[in-house]
Amino acid sequence: MDARTPLAWFSCGEDAIPDGIEWLGARERQRLASMRFTKRRTEYLLRRCVGKRAVAILLDLPSDPAGLARVALLNAPGGAPYVEVDGVRPPLEVSLTDRAGQAVALVGPTGSMAQGALGIDLEIVEPRSPGFVSDFLTCSEQRWVRAEHARAGDDGWNAAANLLWSAKEAALKVQRVGLRADTRTVEVTAQPVTRTDGWGALAIRSTSGEHFTGWWRRDGHYVLTLATRNDLPPPNSLPGSAALSEAVPTHSWLAQPLA
Repeated sequence: MDARTPLAWFSCGEDAIPDGIEWLGARERQRLASMRFTKRRTEYLLRRCVGKRAVAILLDLPSDPAGLARVALLNAPGGAPYVEVDGVRPPLEVSLTDRAGQAVALVGPTGSMAQGALGIDLEIVEPRSPGFVSDFLTCSEQRWVRAEHARAGDDGWNAAANLLWSAKEAALKVQRVGLRADTRTVEVTAQPVTRTDGWGALAIRSTSGEHFTGWWRRDGHYVLTLATRNDLPPPNSLPGSAALSEAVPTHSWLAQPLA
């Protein structure tokens, strides 16, 4: 990994999922076999695919089905993913997110994501109603969405609303409460993108008194956010990562809801 940041990210779409199940480990195949709904199966396979490929790149493993089968993306009792390679846990941690046919894996050294230290979330820039904005965003956030609407029209409104929603999800993942909590218990301030790598800074304040930092980026139809308890530089993109800016949101499972 780049010495300037301990984190790296990798993106891929459903078209990168290998055929068959030979690339899955025994426990992954068992988990897949229990899933009846196509949407859940597809998302499970997509998250396994993006995570395995990211780990394989970092550890210089083959990316063919046999090589990917050596990497297992498993889930702890609380649901958080963890990595095994040939049955042994390497000094890596991983966080996964997917939305509308695309997925992102964030990988870092041991401890970088421990105990809810980091959250990641991927969303599409989709239309959000005034009711959504008033129900789920704070007064300050609502003012920013309206200002973005005045500046950039409907795309400004939707981009701002989805960015804030995504950053809230990332922050609530850090707190290990998820959307069980009121989204207005965290307030997000997004800074404009000034870096050449496409990342903009986030400042997040919780009503509990906690403060988080993070990063966001807009790539075409998608917005990606990270939130962390630690002040970390944004992650580097791994070689071979798909360009989110060229991705088109898909809902392939609609053609056959049941597997």
